[in-house]
Amino acid sequence: RAPLPRKGCNGIQIPQAGTSIGGLRDVIESGGFENNKGKLKVALGRDVSGVPVVTGLERMPHLLMAGATGSGKSAGINAIICALLLKHTPDDLKFIMVDPKMVELIVYNHIPHLLSPVVTELERVVPTLKWATREMERRYKVFARYGFRNIDSYKAAARRRADLEPLPYIVIIIDELADLMMMAPDEVETLICRLAQMARATGIHLILATQRPSVDVVTGLIKANFPSRIAFAVTSQIDSRVILDMSGAEQLLGRGDALFMAADAARPIRMQGTWVSDSEVEKIVTFWRNARPPEQAQGGERKAQGAAGEAAGSAAGAQAPERPSAPALQGPGEFLSVDEQDELLPEAIKLVRQHKRASASLLQRRLRIGYSKAAQLIDLLEQQGIVGPAEEGRSREVLDPGGRKQDTGAGWP
Repeated sequence: RAPLPRKGCNGIQIPQAGTSIGGLRDVIESGGFENNKGKLKVALGRDVSGVPVVTGLERMPHLLMAGATGSGKSAGINAIICALLLKHTPDDLKFIMVDPKMVELIVYNHIPHLLSPVVTELERVVPTLKWATREMERRYKVFARYGFRNIDSYKAAARRRADLEPLPYIVIIIDELADLMMMAPDEVETLICRLAQMARATGIHLILATQRPSVDVVTGLIKANFPSRIAFAVTSQIDSRVILDMSGAEQLLGRGDALFMAADAARPIRMQGTWVSDSEVEKIVTFWRNARPPEQAQGGERKAQGAAGEAAGSAAGAQAPERPSAPALQGPGEFLSVDEQDELLPEAIKLVRQHKRASASLLQRRLRIGYSKAAQLIDLLEQQGIVGPAEEGRSREVLDPGGRKQDTGAGWP
C-alpha cells in the first residue's frame, strides 16, 4: 500500500494467521474516542496500525454500510447503536429502527430512545420515512421562526431559553435496504434522498445497510447523497465498485474487516470493525429499560400490548411531539374509536383547562396513550373551539367558551 496511514512510507499488508477482534469497550475507553469533539461520536473500529477509528455522525452526516452475509455488517450496526446509547440520554437522542429481517434490531424494543417500536413490517416503512420528512420540514420552520441555522445553535439556545421546545437528534437506521427497494423503489429512493439532502441541519441522520449492494439497490442517487460509506467483505469486484467506486472490498477477510470511506477522504482506510457481544447489548438495553420513569414504562407496556399497528406516519401524527421525552409514532390503525372518544375527550378537556395549555405530549403523559391518539384529541378540541390553532414550537392556547384566549390568571367558571 502507498502510503501507509500516518506514515511517510509505503508498505505491504499481510493478513495475520489469527484475526484480532476489537471490543467496543476498548475503543470507547481509548484516548481517541474521549478526545474526539463530535456531538454523536461512534466507534467504528481500529485501523491497521491499531489506532481507534472514531468519528462524529454529524460529520458524516449519513452512512451507507454494505457487505455479504457474515462479513460483520450487523455487528457494526450494533456497535454504532451501543456507542450512542452509552453517551446520550433519551432527551438528547432518538432512534427510528427499521428491521425487515425481524431479528437484528428487535432487541432494542422498549428502550426510551425509540420513537416507535422497531419497524418490521414493510408496509410501515414508507409512512415512517414520510413522518421523518415532515418532522424535518417542521424543524426548519421552527428554526426560521426563531432565527437559527442548524440544530447545534438551536440546542445551545434551548438550554438557556424556556420558550424553545427541546429537539433531540434523530438517527434512522435501516438494516436491509434491498427489501425496501423491492417493495417501493421510487418512493423509498425519493424519501431517502430528500432526507439525506436536507436533514443534516435539523439533526436527523440516516444509516443504511444492505447485504446486496447492486445498482438497483444502491442507486446512483442514493450513493451520491451518502458520502460516508463502510464496505465489508463482498463477493465480487462489481459490488465493491458499487459501494466505494473502486475495487478492494472483494479482497477483505470478513468478520469485521472493512474499508471506511469518510466524507472528506480521498481514499478509504482499512479497519477492523468494532465487536459488541450479545450479552453487552443486553446489559445496555436492560439498563435503559429500567431507567425509564415508571409512568413512561407503564405507558410503553400498554402501547406494546394494545397497539399491534404502532408505527410512524399517520395523518394525524404529521406534527412531531412537542417534547422528546414521550413521543411515539402511531400507524394508520391507531385511530380513536367512538367509545374511546366518549371516554377520553372529557378527560382531555378537563386536563387542558386545568393546565391552561394544550399539547399532544401533555395528553400522552396524563392519559397514557400514543401520539397519534393524542394528536387526534387535540384536533377534536380545536374543532370544538376549546383550543386555538397550532403555533410552531409552542403549546396551543386554551380558549374560553366565547372563543377568546383563556386568562392564565383565572380558572374556568
